[in-house]
Amino acid sequence: MQRRKLIKYSLGSALTSSAFSQAAYGQEINSNLNSKTAAPPSLKSARVIVIGGGYGGATASKYLSLFSNQQIQVTLIEPEAEFISCPLSNLVIGGSKHINYITKSYALLQKNRGTRIIKDWVSSIDPTGRKVKTASGQVLPYDELILSPGVELMYSSVGGLLEAKRQGRIVQAWGGTGNETQHLRRQLEALHDGEVFAITVPELPYRCPPGPYERASQVAHYFKNFKPRSKVIVLDANQDITSKGPLFKKFWRENYPNHLEYRPEHKVVEVDARTNTLKFEIQDDLQAGLLNVLPAMRAGAIAVQTGLSNVNKRWCEVNFLNFESTVAPHIHVLGDSIQAGPYMPKSAHMANAHAKIAAAAIVAKLSELEVNSQPFLTNTCYSFVDPEQAIYIASVHQYDSVEKTFKILPNAGGISAEASKQEGTFAYGWAKNIWADCLS
Repeated sequence: MQRRKLIKYSLGSALTSSAFSQAAYGQEINSNLNSKTAAPPSLKSARVIVIGGGYGGATASKYLSLFSNQQIQVTLIEPEAEFISCPLSNLVIGGSKHINYITKSYALLQKNRGTRIIKDWVSSIDPTGRKVKTASGQVLPYDELILSPGVELMYSSVGGLLEAKRQGRIVQAWGGTGNETQHLRRQLEALHDGEVFAITVPELPYRCPPGPYERASQVAHYFKNFKPRSKVIVLDANQDITSKGPLFKKFWRENYPNHLEYRPEHKVVEVDARTNTLKFEIQDDLQAGLLNVLPAMRAGAIAVQTGLSNVNKRWCEVNFLNFESTVAPHIHVLGDSIQAGPYMPKSAHMANAHAKIAAAAIVAKLSELEVNSQPFLTNTCYSFVDPEQAIYIASVHQYDSVEKTFKILPNAGGISAEASKQEGTFAYGWAKNIWADCLS
């Protein structure tokens, strides 16, 4: 029974299980609105701006419209013309998928949900005046604002890294556009057989904890099949693999013994892009054919600029009942930028879940209804260890009204017994369903 539940959470859209999503609550709001002779003026005149069209922002745009019967004026501001998924992007780097596979259109958000989409950057937010200014000079007022800006990579935390990035010598391919993903793939193809690919992992917290180890797996698979004298070296600033460690290690030991080496407690402090050399806090320097250096991360730049990153000057603290910033009323922060609760990873699935809670809370507030006092979050995270086999971890998080945070619900999650093609099938199914859930 537990296994069937996990598959259900993994493969279905958020509407699949009303017990563990905001869908049931949103439908209740919908019913209450339908039962009234007219929507409240505060709802019909409401202007909600969503900044960032990733998993959090796209989902929020859809569910604001869905929960309000398209009464709210929803505007999504996103600089990219298309949605490019971070999950599964490592398959593009490994060569088993093309960038087109993870590239999706925003068109259905406009067609099905009436969302206004502005292709632009947000240059500033005025929390007091409730206005947003874009790079092109537009000034847009809002009643409520949803901010889902992802993360900002802290290049200054590694000496020489920013200049190496500007030169195109070292790219991160850790979200944003697909350009860096394709660039890193081309760099791998250009490596000579026998050269080393070195990837560094920053200290937690960072976006997608298992992501670097999945990437290492995909590159090792590529080397094993096409450059058999090359290998991957994973240089981890943490004491051990941060997610699914035993599963990754078992697969590496059995499948990539000559093509992947893992070294914990290796904190990179400087790079020399001219010689492709990594310098560490303690250990000796390491030279490789290709470097993929992932620096420390913090909330997206616009969140930091607006003064919302009030936890260690890196992450945004929010009220988990509606994801409203604790320092700026009417601004709701989602996804990787927040200071998460216990065991709440910075994942795509989690951003999708944040968005539904925030959207439902905003619609309830504007509809003069009570905000849900007992929300749930679900998380499912798949990692591919080769192009067909995957491993997963899943969890359910319940709001604790005493501690005002989300806590793991006991016996409601799980982890793979081992990597398998069946889990790979589920992983592809999860991706297709969450893309549909976000973008249609």
